[in-house]
Amino acid sequence: MNIPPQTRREFTKFALSFLPGAALLSAAGRLAAADAKPNSKVNGVVIGLNVPYSFGNGLMSGDDILKNCLQLGLSGVELRTQPVEAFLGLPPVEHAKNKADIAQQTREWRKTVSLDKVKDFRSKYEDAGVKIDIVKVDGVFGMTDDELDYAFKLAKALGGRAMSTEISHKVEDLKRVGAFADKHEFMIGYHGHATTTPEHWEAGFAVAKYNGANVDLGHFVAGNNTSPVPFITKYHDRVTHVHVKDRKFNNGPAVPFGEGDTPIIDVLKLIRDNKWNIQATIEFEYKVPAGSDRMTELAKCVKYCRDALA
Repeated sequence: MNIPPQTRREFTKFALSFLPGAALLSAAGRLAAADAKPNSKVNGVVIGLNVPYSFGNGLMSGDDILKNCLQLGLSGVELRTQPVEAFLGLPPVEHAKNKADIAQQTREWRKTVSLDKVKDFRSKYEDAGVKIDIVKVDGVFGMTDDELDYAFKLAKALGGRAMSTEISHKVEDLKRVGAFADKHEFMIGYHGHATTTPEHWEAGFAVAKYNGANVDLGHFVAGNNTSPVPFITKYHDRVTHVHVKDRKFNNGPAVPFGEGDTPIIDVLKLIRDNKWNIQATIEFEYKVPAGSDRMTELAKCVKYCRDALA
């Protein structure tokens, strides 16, 4: 039986009213994605997601990542380069004995790969309404000069506003990579963990203009036992994005949003009220409760941020 599109949508919305909460959340997300492009920009602040990490599967394809983002109604992401390089044809690593072998084979491939196809990957996301705002690149401190140039060019080709990577607590590392950020005039946000103090980021700021901070709100609270609000306020022009998660003081665990000591709402309102160009990037790390699933919990995280910014 052929049902007109409008009638199908009305029937689906009617049917959704009989679904339980978790199923409703998931189905409603799919319906919204089918009807319109996603929009997770709330009062000037983009709610994003660190992917594919937050989906719990580092081997996800670009298409599967995009599908999940649309289901969650997200219009911005921090995307790791692995699915992009797989799309570009990075071959499976063969006969690798250790991580050094893997790095060497990848390095050789990067020397010859063309970035022409990156526009196709980017277009697929942008045509669907999802902006690749931040490009996460792993292992930058072990990269050759040629690889660092490649990484910044790749991030730019994807349409990124900044690159991100795990922070090093060695100033010489931040100075070397920061020199490439300055060369390409492209921000790099160093992701901090519970062991990262404000002084570690400040050391990076001092040696390169385009060195920035990816402030993980939960890790900051857990490791420094204080609010990240003063640091973000002081260095907002250096903060590329924040990772939104909730943790407790004294290296406490990651918990569902609102149950820890992390001032998520305060930070989101701070960004909103000051109109800073800082993506609020959810990074999912708490244990999925019994009877739930990751996508349902992610939808709750997105709603929590939306409500805070409303």
